[in-house]
Amino acid sequence: MSDIPQERRVLTAIPGPKSVELQARRTAAVAAGVGSTLPVFAARAGGGIIEDVDGNRLIDFGSGIAVTSVGASAEAVVRRASAQLADFTHTCFMVTPYEGYVEVCERLAELTPGDHAKKSALFNSGAEAVENAVKIARAYTKRTAVVVFDHGYHGRTNLTMALTAKNMPYKQGFGPFAPEVYRVPVAYGYRWPTGAENAGAEASAQAIDEITKQIGAQNVAAIIIEPVLGEGGFIEPAKGFLPEIARFAKDNGIVFVADEIQSGFCRTGQWFACEDEGIVPDLITTAKGIAGGLPLSAVTGRAEIMDAAHSGGLGGTYGGNPVACAGALGAIETMIELDLNGKARRIEEVMKGRLGEMRAKLPNGGVIGDIRGRGAMIAIELVKSGTKEPDAAATAALAKACHAEGLLVLTCGTYGNVLRFLPPLVIGEDLLDEGLDILEQAFATL
Repeated sequence: MSDIPQERRVLTAIPGPKSVELQARRTAAVAAGVGSTLPVFAARAGGGIIEDVDGNRLIDFGSGIAVTSVGASAEAVVRRASAQLADFTHTCFMVTPYEGYVEVCERLAELTPGDHAKKSALFNSGAEAVENAVKIARAYTKRTAVVVFDHGYHGRTNLTMALTAKNMPYKQGFGPFAPEVYRVPVAYGYRWPTGAENAGAEASAQAIDEITKQIGAQNVAAIIIEPVLGEGGFIEPAKGFLPEIARFAKDNGIVFVADEIQSGFCRTGQWFACEDEGIVPDLITTAKGIAGGLPLSAVTGRAEIMDAAHSGGLGGTYGGNPVACAGALGAIETMIELDLNGKARRIEEVMKGRLGEMRAKLPNGGVIGDIRGRGAMIAIELVKSGTKEPDAAATAALAKACHAEGLLVLTCGTYGNVLRFLPPLVIGEDLLDEGLDILEQAFATL
C-alpha cells in the first residue's frame, strides 16, 4: 500500500491553486464533454486517501467509481504489474498469448457463481464486456432481442447506450441507437406504487408479461440486469424479483446476464452481488474492481455459451493486456488475503448505523427518503421533506459541502437525487467515521 498518511488534511480551498491552474490547462486541451465530479488533481492515492497537487488529503468515498476496492496503490497490484511491465507490455493475446490471461480466466471460473464448466474472454472496459455478452448470447441462441430494465446502466458505446436507461448525460444527442433492445420494469421498492413489500412479485409479473406479449420470449437472446443497479441509484431489486426473472429466462432458453461491473469483487460483501439470492447467471460481466485500477473487463459464463462465437469473433487489440492481468491477479490476492468481503460487510454495518442515526435526528427523516445498498455500496435517496419528490438540488448541495471539507462523495440516480458511497474496502474505520461526521455536519448546515 502507498505510504500516504491515512489522515484527512485540508490546507487550501478545495480545489486549491495548483488544481485551479491545471483545470485551466485541462479546459484548453481536453474535450468539454469529459466531465469531472470534483476538479482537484490527484498526485498520490492509497488506502482511503487521495492526495492532491496542493497537498490536501481527501477521504475517498468514491474509489474511482468502485474501481480501487483494494486501494489505489495496493502492494500486490503494484508488485505484480511492475514485474510484468519489466518483462513485456503487450504482444496481443490473439497474436502470441501469455499465461497471465489464462490465469485470470482460471480465477474467474473459480470465483464466479456456479460449479458448471466456465470460460472467459477478456476486454478493456465494462461497456465492452456488456457488448460482447450480447454478441455471445446472440451467437448461442440465434435470436436478436435483448431485454434490459428501467434505471439500468450498461455503458456509453452505441449498443450499450441503447441498453442504458438514463438519457442525460449518457444518450442525449448521440442517436440513433442499436435496434432490438427492449426495456421493462424493475422492482424499485422505495418507489413501487403498491409498496416495497409487493414490488418483487408485481414487478417480475409485469416484466414477464411485457416480454411475452410485446417481444415474444422465443425472440429474446439475453436478459441483462445489474443485481444492484449502480448509476440508476444503487437500487436493490426487491426480494424475489431476480430469481423469478432468472427462472423465466431458463424456462425460455434465454441467456441470463448479470452485469456485475460495479457490484462485483467483494463490493457488496460477497464476491458477486447475485449470490445474495442464489442466482447463478449464464454469463457475468465484470470490470471496475477486477484489477486494482488497471483497465480490464471480462465476460465469464457457461462453457457451451462462451464457445458459441466463431474463432476470431471475439477479441480486441488490448483485451486482457498482460499488465492489467497481472494487476487483476494482485487484486484478487489482496481480496482473499485481507478478507475484503468481511471488510465490506463491516463498512455496511458502520455506514447504515450512522446514516440511520442521522435520519432519526431529522424531523420525519427530513430529506433522507431511503437508506439502501449492501456492503460498501451504500446510498441515500434524498427527497423533499415529507414527500417522495426527488430533491436533486439538496443532493448537489450536500455533495458540494462534503467536497469543501475534504470528503469525496459521488451522486447518481435517474432523478439525480442519490448520494452514493463507494469507499475502498481497505479504508480505515477512523477515516470512515470521520467521513460520516463530515456528512452529518453537511446535513446540519443544509
